[in-house]
Amino acid sequence: MSTSKKVVVIGGTGLVGSRAVTILRNAGHDVVVASSRNGINAFTGEGLEAALSGTDAVIDVSNIVSYDEPIIRNFFATATRNLTAAERSAGVRHHVVLSIVGTSELSGNPYVSGKQAQEDAVQASGQDYTIVRATQFYEFMETLAEAYSADGAVDVPDILFQPIAADDVAAALVSIALGKPHNGIVDLAGPDRAGFGELMRTYLAAKGDKRSVGVDPTLGYFGAPVTATSLVPTGAFMQGQTALADWLRQQNHASQVEKA
Repeated sequence: MSTSKKVVVIGGTGLVGSRAVTILRNAGHDVVVASSRNGINAFTGEGLEAALSGTDAVIDVSNIVSYDEPIIRNFFATATRNLTAAERSAGVRHHVVLSIVGTSELSGNPYVSGKQAQEDAVQASGQDYTIVRATQFYEFMETLAEAYSADGAVDVPDILFQPIAADDVAAALVSIALGKPHNGIVDLAGPDRAGFGELMRTYLAAKGDKRSVGVDPTLGYFGAPVTATSLVPTGAFMQGQTALADWLRQQNHASQVEKA
């Protein structure tokens, strides 16, 4: 008896989505890569009925690039309502959505406010679901360094930080999607918890970046005020396997191979 399942990945061409697609395909599952490029658009509803026919689970890692809070909230809420309604009609067993650790505390950030609207829409949908709140990705640390950089130095908030590899996020999403719905929230974080400044120094040093790193207790997180634990799980959580130091070695090795 086949254990292969059909899984639709919304945003399946992105950083995490493409990794989830690869994991699922390597395990022999039937995967639909859902994006507007191939006629499947959760925001407009285009192509959802056909894509979801016979589907066991949906992994939603859709994204929007905008700094306008009403646009972000409308995108996530509308797409989620369309998705979950179509899933219920198609008899989809499990809706899994990727969100952010600390969503409830960081509503002053426009993007996080949008993710809260997405979570609210999922929870109100009547569809069986799991919300996976992940910490910041290692792959996002360069963006963070630039965002907090000024005058040749990087000053970050004086808070705890526990980033995770995108590969580990994808693996967790797949594992959860193939299991039973939690109808609740699962936190996901990397194995290294330390001060934001300490981990940023480790990152920059490995990249050969000579900028000094300081911590500033007056700084927030992209418009949102923070406390010491705003960006890390405060209770039980799933832990990724890849330590920052190991990920950095992998990146350096890949860069050297590319140059060779």
